[in-house]
Amino acid sequence: MKDEEPFVLDDPDRLKALAHPMRRRMLTHLNVHGPATSTTLGELLGAKTGTTSYHLRQLEKYGFIEEIPERSSGRERWWRRAELPRDMRLPTPDQVAPEDRPVLEEFHRVGYEEDRRLFDRFPAAYRADPGWAKGSRGLARMTKEDLDAFYDEYIALLLRYSRRADEAPPGARPVHVRLFTLPADED
Repeated sequence: MKDEEPFVLDDPDRLKALAHPMRRRMLTHLNVHGPATSTTLGELLGAKTGTTSYHLRQLEKYGFIEEIPERSSGRERWWRRAELPRDMRLPTPDQVAPEDRPVLEEFHRVGYEEDRRLFDRFPAAYRADPGWAKGSRGLARMTKEDLDAFYDEYIALLLRYSRRADEAPPGARPVHVRLFTLPADED
């Protein structure tokens, strides 16, 4: 699969693996800070090593992380984010079996909780370094086709300027980027 091709994450078991808040925090840590052990993640996230080990095994089972054999020894296992398609998209509810829709809803709920925490951090980040904290809000009138095209172009732009950690130039930093659209109230 080409890196630029959208990959729809429509496997309910894989979605369920990502719908757990602890796993999401672990993936974020591995993405932002690089490899870690179960012990390190447990200390950072306030969890017992057994708990983090279990969640790491679930993430490994579904291909989101992988062990680093050359760094692991004995009982100490090092983990890193697996190479995944960069354009990973969620299915729409009609693309998921009715019995699996609650998993998709939970995935969104957990993700939006993360987003709210980021939004809460924004004012302080903006005061500290407005060169790294950018925000935009707007209202646009679009057709459904316009919105689909806008979204595809947004993803393409994000991929164009986003680099994997091992390809990032000096001075590059991980930056949280969020986009959501929803119809405006008509009243």
